[in-house]
Amino acid sequence: MPEILVLYYSRTGSVRQMAQFVARGVEMVPGMSARLRTVPAISTRTEATEADIPDDGAPYVEHKDLEECAGLALGSPTRFGNMAAPMKYFVDGLGALWLRGTMVGKPAAVFTASSSAHGGQETTLLSMMLPLMHNGMVIVSLPYTEPELLATSTGGTPYGASHVSGPNRDHPISEDERKLCIAHGRHLAEIARKLST
Repeated sequence: MPEILVLYYSRTGSVRQMAQFVARGVEMVPGMSARLRTVPAISTRTEATEADIPDDGAPYVEHKDLEECAGLALGSPTRFGNMAAPMKYFVDGLGALWLRGTMVGKPAAVFTASSSAHGGQETTLLSMMLPLMHNGMVIVSLPYTEPELLATSTGGTPYGASHVSGPNRDHPISEDERKLCIAHGRHLAEIARKLST
């Protein structure tokens, strides 16, 4: 069964929860399944290391996850209008896959969370698309045919699903945000299924 790799980094849990909703949307498409993976945290202290298996959440991603997937949903919190360093560090290490053209033609979607509506969600989503395009992936947007995209007063953009977690990161994912995450996962899986036939 073709799988969509739902790859995320989450520090406080919002992006992890979004990834689970995206995966739920993927699995609504007949014949498609989701594979949840995360990236390890990084540190400026060179002696700091992560365990081989995370304490909670999805397993750490491996290059074979990217090789085997039919599509990719990439999620990261915003960091000054850009993806978080652990995700950027992982993406920067994909040179071997880029040289082989492993990801060429596969569909990809992006999602993010920030503490405020003006926290750089759209620039983060756009910055996450750039390395995906360099890898030859086909970017899948979140279309305005989703009614929540026009109605939401929380997160949600045509560039990808998003969440506003609040200044104390204590705002739960809104109903509109939840629906948009699911819709984006479903849309990505539908495109992947069409491309794989």
